[in-house]
Amino acid sequence: MTVPGGGSDEIPEVGDADDPDLEGRLAELEKELQYANAEVANARQRAVRDRSEAIRYGSASLARRLLPMVDSLSKAVDSAEGDNGAETVIEGVRMTLDGIRTALEAEGVSPIEAAGKPFDPTCMEAIATVPGPEGSQPGSVIEVIEQGFTFHDRVLRAARVVVAEDDT
Repeated sequence: MTVPGGGSDEIPEVGDADDPDLEGRLAELEKELQYANAEVANARQRAVRDRSEAIRYGSASLARRLLPMVDSLSKAVDSAEGDNGAETVIEGVRMTLDGIRTALEAEGVSPIEAAGKPFDPTCMEAIATVPGPEGSQPGSVIEVIEQGFTFHDRVLRAARVVVAEDDT
């Protein structure tokens, strides 16, 4: 093929199927594509496995923190059968309760402070309203029936409370 303007430079034909360099490059690219697809499939499988393990074993640290409390309760029960009786059991249960609270706080569980506070429907459930005692504000919590808890910033269990009603 000649180039207009007097030159006689030959331009090679593109897409020549018999060119060994193109066939080799095509085979190499196909192999790279297969490897890339395999890597994507492996990454998906790893992500599914990691997620499954996180769900299955995610509470292992909480369980590890609770095991000493199980031991303490077992010792308290064993002590109750001995001579010391009730005082030892009460002390053992108190220590166990403190340990459970500490373990829960370490996991992000905190109690909802409700007693004496204004009723908050986002984290409290009013199970009754009663005339408030002298000096109490209408709409304030006068008794906590069941402690509420949050898990980080979400309500895990709403506090069940009795609320002072308005005098009107």
